[in-house]
Amino acid sequence: MVRLYTHPDHLGHVTPPGHPEQVARLHAVDRGLHGMALDRIACPLGDLADIHRCHPPAHVETLRRAVPTGGWTALDGDTFLSPGSWNAALRAVGGICAAVDAVVTQGGRAFVAARPPGHHAEATRAMGFCLFGTVAIGAMRALDHHGLSRVAVLDFDVHHGNGTQDLLWHEARARFVSSHEWPLYPGTGASSETGAHGQITNLPLRAGSGGAEMRAAWQPVLDDLARWQPELILLSAGFDAHRADPLANLTWREADFAWLTRAICDLAQECCGGRVVSTLEGGYDLDALADSVAAHVEELKRAPG
Repeated sequence: MVRLYTHPDHLGHVTPPGHPEQVARLHAVDRGLHGMALDRIACPLGDLADIHRCHPPAHVETLRRAVPTGGWTALDGDTFLSPGSWNAALRAVGGICAAVDAVVTQGGRAFVAARPPGHHAEATRAMGFCLFGTVAIGAMRALDHHGLSRVAVLDFDVHHGNGTQDLLWHEARARFVSSHEWPLYPGTGASSETGAHGQITNLPLRAGSGGAEMRAAWQPVLDDLARWQPELILLSAGFDAHRADPLANLTWREADFAWLTRAICDLAQECCGGRVVSTLEGGYDLDALADSVAAHVEELKRAPG
């Protein structure tokens, strides 16, 4: 059974009216997962020691102090703090770390339905709706706490995971792969960006492209990862490459998210006993988000374990 990590505190991260990264996104995820047999687990509060593996303590404390007692604090034109943002972000970190702990020690798969998202947060910069680099923190938890030596972080959000790339740039034990529309926010993610050890692979996709182009980009990378033999696979599961999403211009459908999830689960079954931890990133059309998350988690459930 797939473990589902979430918490009501994620609803306490409230953005200004009209902001695409809104509380209603989690309601859409709940709608998509309604009726599924999942092992539902409350995200614990994250440990600062895990956050400090990726973000300097002074930066973390600056963010904590910026949390307002009412209304919003704008960190940039896209990224806001409300009174509940600190606990929501800590729950996101706690959720992925708990999911990593469970999957590494007990096997299986997990989906972390948390917000705010994380893959744009750089070491000393919150941006792109993101406060902490959640998936990178999970990767470092697996590497440093559990002693793994090969962890793959795969990102299919429509926007490049610049934060994850920044946080893992010098980490030879992690492979990071990102497919994303190019050019698009945040402006990074060229194929020439390969990391300090050549361990980063960027897969730029042209506006208007769809499932066929996605499959052609991902299949050789997955074949290469099979030779590398990761011990754990982490996913930045963004669903804003969907054809209905208002913030981008790719034309994926639910079947495309299902195909990619299935291919990744097949890789995990071959390499690491099926161990996959997925965490929610983008996806801003609420109906498309609900349907795409459902397709994604159904494939996590269907994969042999």
